[in-house]
Amino acid sequence: MSTNRRSALKALGLSPLALGLSADAKTSAPKAKAPPVWAKTFEGQRQADLGNGTFLNPIMAGDHPDPAILKDGADYYMAFSSFDAYPGCTIWHSNDLVNWQPIGAALTKNIGSVWAVSLEKHTGRYFLYIPTKQAGPDTKTSIYVISADKITGPWSAPIDLDLPNHIDPCHCVGEDGSRWLFLSGGDRVRLSDDGLSRIGEPEHVYDPWHYPDEWDVESFSPEGPKVMRHGAYYYVVTAVGGTAGPPTGHMVVAARSKSINGPWEQHPRNPLVHTISQAEKWWSRGHASLIEGPGGDWWAVYHGYENGFWTLGRQTLLAPVTWTKDGWFDIGGGDLSKPLPKPKGGRAQKHGIPLSDDFSTDRTGIVWNFFRPAANEAARVSRDGDGLVLKATGTAPKDSAPLLMVVGDQAYEFECDIELVGNTRAGLLLFYDDKLYCGISFDAKNYQTHQYGMDRNRPPNPHGNRMLVRVRNDRHIVSFHTSGDGGKTWKRYDRGMEVSGYHHNVRNGFMMLKPGLYATGEGSARFRRFKYCALGETEKI
Repeated sequence: MSTNRRSALKALGLSPLALGLSADAKTSAPKAKAPPVWAKTFEGQRQADLGNGTFLNPIMAGDHPDPAILKDGADYYMAFSSFDAYPGCTIWHSNDLVNWQPIGAALTKNIGSVWAVSLEKHTGRYFLYIPTKQAGPDTKTSIYVISADKITGPWSAPIDLDLPNHIDPCHCVGEDGSRWLFLSGGDRVRLSDDGLSRIGEPEHVYDPWHYPDEWDVESFSPEGPKVMRHGAYYYVVTAVGGTAGPPTGHMVVAARSKSINGPWEQHPRNPLVHTISQAEKWWSRGHASLIEGPGGDWWAVYHGYENGFWTLGRQTLLAPVTWTKDGWFDIGGGDLSKPLPKPKGGRAQKHGIPLSDDFSTDRTGIVWNFFRPAANEAARVSRDGDGLVLKATGTAPKDSAPLLMVVGDQAYEFECDIELVGNTRAGLLLFYDDKLYCGISFDAKNYQTHQYGMDRNRPPNPHGNRMLVRVRNDRHIVSFHTSGDGGKTWKRYDRGMEVSGYHHNVRNGFMMLKPGLYATGEGSARFRRFKYCALGETEKI
């Protein structure tokens, strides 16, 4: 294989083996792929900080879409769309914009599928404005607000602002001290002085820049407005072009005004961020916020899909911002496929937390989240020093409110010791939503496999009511392994899967394929020693 082609593949995060080619393939038929030799690396998500003064995007790997960022002195906080995952609206903390750790979930009551939030601090109090889509009979489409004296909570109960026709709120304060929510579609609505109710009806105030008609986009969809004041101007940064669809659709545009009331002048260099080629590392880049770094430089935080890995959802990206003499700004970093200098100043911390879990403490809202839970879902979980006991419910993964986690690696495996108690079926999953998932489970007599969101009974289970189960996802090639002797020997289950199509452009919903566990039936299941490990092939291109 030519040096140029090897370099191109490496820039895309691919190997010749991943494409079914030998490293020396020319025009002859490709050689059969040898079984990979696995090198188990760190637990948890990818690390952006390269340890040499540079970082490589993403700063938040895996599904962390629609980032809402807040600068609070020397501290930075971010929250994301959490959709049907509860506890929801997990807040993350950083001092350098690159390394982040979770604080905890702000939203515990299921009010619907949570979309792009606004995280703000005003007059010493923290606010989360939370748009929701109806996700069940007990939820509705609207925008809610919760607030707290401390970022760590406790957070108030949700208050419904009765805004059923908008998403993507952004809190901002006018030059006269008035409080506003800017909304999708170029609209806004006035807030009361305490920020807990709206005054009047939404009004249309801004028409974003429109791309040329011949561009490949999903739809115009002006959304994700982020409003800030800098110098003599207010700036509104907006996403247009659609969130998914064609890789070249999503983009970042901006406008400015000397008053929160307009009129708004379009940025002369729109679009400021735009994927222009399917060969780029990051697709569908948009939903940007501007933030001042710890050393006084400026940065943009936005999301994008990783080339070839729609299944990981929209990941959070960081790019440098330059203010220009004309009072505008530009967003740099190119296609973000190469390392960039870290923001100036700040203090680094360990990024993320291990995903492996001995279940000795409650990590729901930080590592684990229920999918579309009932009001009393948390009561299903107990811990007694010997693992997590999950009371069974439902008949299949789709109606069992499985416990799921966000991961950010392209190749990984996870395993768990599962013991059944009573008339129960339990197992491990890769779960997109209730219509699209895969995995393996068992009862005391038989296996069951899950594929395309369908559940199929399989041959007898030789291990009885307890076994170790392992799921390996090697860049969308999924295999299952089981052990009945505590991990001394493992047997590969004779059913493999390919899951590259388990994503939004196939199923809708904007989510990601998440590892998880579940239990159905009438009894319960005990989960012990959950282990997560990122994987990497030792062979080099």
